[in-house]
Amino acid sequence: MKFDHAEKACQLFTEGYNCAQAVLLAFSDVTGLDTELALRMSSSFGGGMGRMREVCGTCSAMFMVAGILYGTGSNSDDEKKTEHYKRIQYLASQFKEEHETIICLDLLKGLKVNKSPVPEKRTEQYYKARPCVRFVKTAAEILDRYISEHPSEFIVEK
Repeated sequence: MKFDHAEKACQLFTEGYNCAQAVLLAFSDVTGLDTELALRMSSSFGGGMGRMREVCGTCSAMFMVAGILYGTGSNSDDEKKTEHYKRIQYLASQFKEEHETIICLDLLKGLKVNKSPVPEKRTEQYYKARPCVRFVKTAAEILDRYISEHPSEFIVEK
């Protein structure tokens, strides 16, 4: 099965959704999340977790999708947790291979950014200056590859 969520994720980002929302919502067709739940669930992770510039929101969303599709259930044994943590570390390494880091502040190196909780206005200039749409695309492509290579019994096809 071939998936292609990158274009949808990029479109959502350029419509004003934060980076995490764009990635998580783009995958709602395979996660089964309804739009409102996906947007609310991922709303805290934009700007590297509430604009604190920590882990890139695209990676947080990538890990959320992986958790929905492959994560461990309640009170899982250590072996299952280990396998899932390996999966998350693999996804992070794929992102790092492309962009050297998963930390928002480092990804935005060279740009004037702050940690204010006030979001920046999404203007044409904002999108021209920000590389974030590339990170959205990368995270979606990594997930698509992973899902294609590792089918999950939890994939919901809408």
